[in-house]
Amino acid sequence: MRPDVLNALFAEVETLPGVGPQVAKLLKKLDITRVIDLLYHLPTGVIDRVRVPAASPSLVGRNVILELKPYQAREPRSGRGPMRVFASDGDGNTISLVYFNNPGWAKKSLPMDQVRIVSGKLEQYGDEWQIIHPDVSEPGKGPAPVIREPVYPLTEGITNKRMRELAGESVERAPDLPEWIEPSLAAREAWRPWRAAVAEAHQDPNATDACRRLAYDEIFANQLALLLLRQSARRNRGVPLVGTDALIGKLKLPYEHTGAQRRVIGEIRGDMEQAVPMLRLLQGDVGSGKTLVALEAMLIAVEAGAQAALLAPTEILARQHFETLTRQLGSLGVHVAILTGREKGRARESVLMGLADGSIDILVGTHAIFQEKVAYKKLGLAVIDEQHRFGVSQRLLLSQKAERPPHLLVMTATPIPRTLTLTQYGEMDVSRIDEMPPGRSPVETRVISDEKLADVVAGLGRHVAAGGQAYWVCPLVEESATSDAAAAEERARLLKVRFGDDKVGLVHGRMKGPEKDAVMAAFAAGGIAVLVATTVIEVGVDVPNATLMIIEGAERFGLAQLHQLRGRVGRGAGKSTCLLIRGPSLTESARARLALMRETNDGFRIAEEDLRLRGPGEILGTRQSGEEGFRVAKVEDVEALAPIAQSDAQLLLDRDGGLSGPRGQAARVCLYLFERDQAVGLIRSG
Repeated sequence: MRPDVLNALFAEVETLPGVGPQVAKLLKKLDITRVIDLLYHLPTGVIDRVRVPAASPSLVGRNVILELKPYQAREPRSGRGPMRVFASDGDGNTISLVYFNNPGWAKKSLPMDQVRIVSGKLEQYGDEWQIIHPDVSEPGKGPAPVIREPVYPLTEGITNKRMRELAGESVERAPDLPEWIEPSLAAREAWRPWRAAVAEAHQDPNATDACRRLAYDEIFANQLALLLLRQSARRNRGVPLVGTDALIGKLKLPYEHTGAQRRVIGEIRGDMEQAVPMLRLLQGDVGSGKTLVALEAMLIAVEAGAQAALLAPTEILARQHFETLTRQLGSLGVHVAILTGREKGRARESVLMGLADGSIDILVGTHAIFQEKVAYKKLGLAVIDEQHRFGVSQRLLLSQKAERPPHLLVMTATPIPRTLTLTQYGEMDVSRIDEMPPGRSPVETRVISDEKLADVVAGLGRHVAAGGQAYWVCPLVEESATSDAAAAEERARLLKVRFGDDKVGLVHGRMKGPEKDAVMAAFAAGGIAVLVATTVIEVGVDVPNATLMIIEGAERFGLAQLHQLRGRVGRGAGKSTCLLIRGPSLTESARARLALMRETNDGFRIAEEDLRLRGPGEILGTRQSGEEGFRVAKVEDVEALAPIAQSDAQLLLDRDGGLSGPRGQAARVCLYLFERDQAVGLIRSG
């Protein structure tokens, strides 16, 4: 139950005057369903108008407010032409008022020989001045044109004027809230109270201090929620898991541990030996050896008499993990099982029974592993791979699968800039593998125009003839798995004509699981030379003999995705190459992305640039994870304000009495305001 002070803000938009079902439906397209959504639907620009008695050459290109007297109307000769109303200003100049639709409205609004107030952009068209689709009002009736008008993001059917009115209604409903910002910080930044800042941000999107304060509020709520989550986790008592090295000592590894792996394994081992459950984020670039670290962490759990679970974002990756673990651990007597949406009937029941009676030591799977009917005898460690595909709520679901909270290790091969680590994983300790295993050489990356596609195919032919294997990733045609699959199917058809049906395989998201598995197994075994795919092979696929990656339509992919795809090659001893095939025209952003890919293999540098180009929501995969991204705070706000907000939130918990103190009660309101109470499941009113 939310504090009463916020009830008006969380009311449905239909409670506002003049908002019926039809308007509410239009607002929903902008993700506006409640008054508070309107409150934080801030303008992104502003129109400055100048009130003048008459037009002049110096005003061309500016938004003007004029008193005009219409004297002639010229209707279009065909249905397609514009309606023109000629009007004179105070100096007798003629201005053409142009309408490309609704001539009836123009006639009604601009009666001949009657003065009207007209506003719009004055333009030069040949020898005449014109205003296209001007706003019109009658002197002394209705609201006059505003000199400075904020411009809102809109959808068809909602005008800027209507949105401005609705925003004004939401600001009117906004109560005065208690201050949650530490007083000396608010004074130093000269931040106004919350309600005044909201009102100012709607009046002027260039009001830097007001917008910065609202961004800070959101980031502060985020940081406080994460610290509360960490505090709660620290209060829980887990089960200390002390490894014996009985299993790890028998592991046959392909190479010696890197120094970074030894350091990280030591940090994880130290965490798992404590009664406080581990909460650790493991970052490592593509191919840095995170899976080996996870394997040893799971073996520590098994050595200590507990079970471990490994959650993967896709079925392809889950099955690859299962096959790898089975191969490595089969001789050690460790029982590994898999559970995905594909396991049905007896196979599924067998896994569920094995988990419940403790005969299964390690479970690998997709989301299926934390479904309601899945019960573990003694879950001691949960490992989440490719963490950016999941959200906080899914982390908590997996953690609730044990009688006492299990240790939690989350991994990502998508390097996350420090700022985003702070805002998304602030409740966690962070380990970073910043060293590559020996023998891995950087992948050579080249950018090639699609005009040279025939040369690329010829080069692929030479590569295959020499015994090599290759990936061919098809472009993101649009945000649709269907169209991506169609592009992959067509590319596979053309390559089969060139190389033969038996040499080319195809994998995309619409294929059934067993069908995908069969193709992947054939590619891994070397039976297939060229694997045509969509981005389903973005993570986890490991075929050392595949040393050529071709990415078609590369300008349509984000930096992190390109880096992940490139990481599918360079996994063996042979020299690897990534060809980025680009279209004929590139935006500046696309050109910068491709240039950086050619320049560096450093995933952390790529991540920092990706943050700058695309923003935090894209990088963190909030669309996939279901986590709500920031509504107000922009990338630059997060970078500048997250460390300050974390310190302020820590100060509240350590010095100012937490949520029970005076400032804490205000901070509780802030958590509700941004709905961070739902994310942590800890805050209760009263």
